[in-house]
Amino acid sequence: VSHRHITVDGQVVNIPSYAVKPGQLIGVRERSKSLEVIANSLAGFNHSKYAWLEWDEASKVGKLLHIPERADIPENIKEHLIVELYSK
Repeated sequence: VSHRHITVDGQVVNIPSYAVKPGQLIGVRERSKSLEVIANSLAGFNHSKYAWLEWDEASKVGKLLHIPERADIPENIKEHLIVELYSK
C-alpha cells in the first residue's frame, strides 16, 4: 500500500501493516482506478469466495464484514510451518 492507491474509509493508507476493522470500507483511489496494474490485480479477484468480504465492482470498494475464523479461510495454510520458520 505504500504506492498510495488504496483508501480506507476514504483516507489514503500507506502503511503495509494497517489493520482493517469490521465495517471499514477499503477502496481504490479515484485516479488509480484506470491504472493497468490495478485493473489486472482486480480482474482475477473472486469476491464471492470469501463470506467475510463484500465487494462493489462498479465503485471498486470493499467492506470487511467480520474478522474471519480459521474455518472460513478456504486456502490450505499450514500454520505450524509458519510458526516453525519464524521461531528459528
